[in-house]
Amino acid sequence: MHKRILPAVALGAAATLGLAACAGGSTGSGDEPVDGKGQELTVWIMKGTNPDSTAFYDAVSEAFEEETGATVTIEEVQWADAHDRFVTSIAGGTTPDIAETGTTWTAEFADAGALLPIDEYVDAEKGLRDDLVEGLEVAGTYDEELYGMPWYAGVRSLVYRTDVFEELGLEAPKSWDDIVAAGEAIKAAKPDMLPFPVPGDAEFQVYPWVWGAGGEVATLDGDEWTSELDSEESQEGIEFYTGLATEHGFSSAGATTWKETDLRDAFTQGNVAMMLSGSWTPKALVEANPELEGKIGAAVIPGKDGGIAPSVLGGSHLSVFNTTKNADLAWEFVKLMTTGEFAEKWADETGYFPGVQSAMEEALASTDPLVAPFAQQMVEGGASVPVTPNFGAVQAKKTTNSMIQAILGGQKDVATATKDAAAEMTELLNQ
Repeated sequence: MHKRILPAVALGAAATLGLAACAGGSTGSGDEPVDGKGQELTVWIMKGTNPDSTAFYDAVSEAFEEETGATVTIEEVQWADAHDRFVTSIAGGTTPDIAETGTTWTAEFADAGALLPIDEYVDAEKGLRDDLVEGLEVAGTYDEELYGMPWYAGVRSLVYRTDVFEELGLEAPKSWDDIVAAGEAIKAAKPDMLPFPVPGDAEFQVYPWVWGAGGEVATLDGDEWTSELDSEESQEGIEFYTGLATEHGFSSAGATTWKETDLRDAFTQGNVAMMLSGSWTPKALVEANPELEGKIGAAVIPGKDGGIAPSVLGGSHLSVFNTTKNADLAWEFVKLMTTGEFAEKWADETGYFPGVQSAMEEALASTDPLVAPFAQQMVEGGASVPVTPNFGAVQAKKTTNSMIQAILGGQKDVATATKDAAAEMTELLNQ
């Protein structure tokens, strides 16, 4: 069952089969180095995440060859084409040894039988299991086995205009009541500014309010998924979130069709005081409008009465495919990329956070107001959508967005909209 703070997934007996049994090798983790002399690995990485990717790939490839004797061919794949390419390569048995898999794809590819479980390898590395960022670990776990090694992630937190808050004597909200109080003050003092827009076409903006009220998106009992968007707790969270627009007037009619990019555009234009936004966005906000330099702050998303409301982790795993001829060698490359020096280097160059907590120590200790809150949100309040191959169907149908838009547009009340959305989601998750 996948809960709000996403407890560590218990490993079943099947995990002991490990990669080695699947790929005909012996575990190379631990003190014994893997001899890969004369061998070559193929790796697919998504294009665009790292602006300095060539220099990074050169460095990691050189380090890997020095360590194992093996060479690496890294191919960049466009995100827009990647899913179809994976599906085609899985069907044809032409997958790479290793690939970056988006957090919502890992379960799908594992369910298709294309990935190898890596529990045996992770557990052979002292302390590594406890070091994994929890939300990413859960997103990489399918049928009680780990198929995706946490690599990097970003998370949405509360982003706000510090200059506006300082001018009005406000502090960063620590509860839902604080959000409303700040919004009312901003609405009164700055009628041309939207205190807290509610974008209708932005699914991952919705779930923190469900979780922050104690609700769930969906839970698993045996083999059966049940959406709980219509539970009393979930309805309370959705009522609060949509009420920022319908009750308090903190949004606009136009925002009913906004995506997250539209929300960020409005913020850069100086029209928004508070919003949920990703840890990878503050730099881009300032680049789009240099006048915002020093005027942007971040805070964890507050739960109803305080604390941290979980937020969806967006990011990627590195996964080993079952077509690899040397699983031990493939794991060594995954480990090199996702832990230690190269994990930190990738995070520095991309603006995302590493998938292991030890590589996030600097971020967690940072006094930078645009780093520390996101790091805290990720470690203490990072969550995953339901880990099932069928969640893609929910997203394709826009079940959650349609629910929010129906409420914002007045077509349905919260009770009706959540009941309809829960029924649709439950059906899609159990197809």
